[in-house]
Amino acid sequence: MNSSFTSVPNLLSLSRLPLAVLLCIAIAHSSWTAALAIFSVAAVTDWLDGWWARRFDQQSLIGRSLDPLTDKVLIGSAFIFLQDAKIGIDAWMVAVILGRELLVTGLRGIVEATGASFGADWFGKLKTVLQCAALFALFGEQAIGFEDAHAAVMALVYAALAATVGSGIQYLVKAARRLNSAPPPLDGRS
Repeated sequence: MNSSFTSVPNLLSLSRLPLAVLLCIAIAHSSWTAALAIFSVAAVTDWLDGWWARRFDQQSLIGRSLDPLTDKVLIGSAFIFLQDAKIGIDAWMVAVILGRELLVTGLRGIVEATGASFGADWFGKLKTVLQCAALFALFGEQAIGFEDAHAAVMALVYAALAATVGSGIQYLVKAARRLNSAPPPLDGRS
């Protein structure tokens, strides 16, 4: 495993942080075509970092945490700024998305501190795909000005929210099972 912070996959993951800033600026200025383009570039970097890490054997513990973290920053900040854009994203939706991400990130840290693995599973990946699809649809609807598609776009947003809640519950149950079967801490504290 490559442990370099500056490996190509890690640099690709890190590139999503300035892209998140640019995306938020585009949303704040209702520059929907720019938002769609920026989010598309970010999606390509997300695919490319995973492909590169596997293809060139540059998977690392840093990348295993950095990739989902930068995804969370990108997606979470986009939804926060979309709430102010008044195009159908409400505060409770943002709270569900961010609350789930914080919960799962915390649980991952706790479970992995016991030495157990707590990586992404299919439901978490489905959640990410649906959230990204919802963002693409929201940006595309606004960029094209196709308001007739709003009901379909919002159905995709609600599907993403359902997957967000469902995967959060699944991770909570999985963490509880792993923690209940984990050996006690070495220092005797519980």
